[in-house]
Amino acid sequence: MRASDLVGRRVAVEVPATIANLGAGYDCLGLAVDLGLRADVEVVARDGGPAVQLEVTGEGVGEISTGRGNRLVEALEAGLRDRRVEPDPTVAWRIRMTNEIPLARGLGSSGAAAVAGLLAAEAFAGGPGGRGVPGADLDTLLDRATALEGHPDNVAPALLGGFVATLAPKAYRFDAPPELRIVLYVPTLHLSTSRMRAALPDSVPRADAVANLARVAVGVAGIASGDWSVLARLTEDRLHEPYRARIYPQLPIIATAARRAGALGACLAGGGSTIAAFCLGSAADVARIGEAMRAAAAASDLPGAVRLARARNEGARILEG
Repeated sequence: MRASDLVGRRVAVEVPATIANLGAGYDCLGLAVDLGLRADVEVVARDGGPAVQLEVTGEGVGEISTGRGNRLVEALEAGLRDRRVEPDPTVAWRIRMTNEIPLARGLGSSGAAAVAGLLAAEAFAGGPGGRGVPGADLDTLLDRATALEGHPDNVAPALLGGFVATLAPKAYRFDAPPELRIVLYVPTLHLSTSRMRAALPDSVPRADAVANLARVAVGVAGIASGDWSVLARLTEDRLHEPYRARIYPQLPIIATAARRAGALGACLAGGGSTIAAFCLGSAADVARIGEAMRAAAAASDLPGAVRLARARNEGARILEG
């Protein structure tokens, strides 16, 4: 099949945001949240125009690349190559993207785009399958998404939904409880993944490594048994957050304020700058935590906004195609 055979076809996909690491689970744990990226992709004849015709609404307007360097387009074209669909210079992608995921804030916007592109490719090249994912099996899609994005702890929950522990190419997921609420402080500050990774040392003290291993072991075991109170310990990290706090000093201040206000736990979302706090309490508890985070950020001269979210147990899905 050639890409030109797809002219006139249209697919729509939707992918959730994610919170990676969850404190101690550096590069191996993640949680899907109910902020979404929707992409409507149509294959059209190029007719001398641009190869990518991208319209964005919501987060990222004026920031998201509109060329072939766009992560969704890269994933779409890579996915089609994997499915033996030959490229054709006479074809263009007309994409309408509706995005609720802030860019460069640690909520998995790049990973969501990669998963969206791969799902669109599967919809174009394959037939319907389970969990809203057509064609290729989930392990294969996770492997492809990880190769593109480099961070399985982001792409795995985006693809599968829920709480996910991953060691590529395998991932194991668990449903999150409906009562779990997530309070996000989303600063205006952008923090690049490369900058935040550069802040990390090449080695860490053995005691810190052991402390994190214990928290991840207990955290995953507790969540697997339905005990989400283990988030209190799982969100205590000694491998990456203390080092990242050297260039992001507001992190421990806001996380501590959230815990003191009653949050079960609080941590950096991915590489930041978003800080996530978790609560199994009432709406009043959520409001109190959000206000504490807002006040701590204001006192620390970190402009931003509080956003409320829930865990999402449904992963990426094909809406049309």
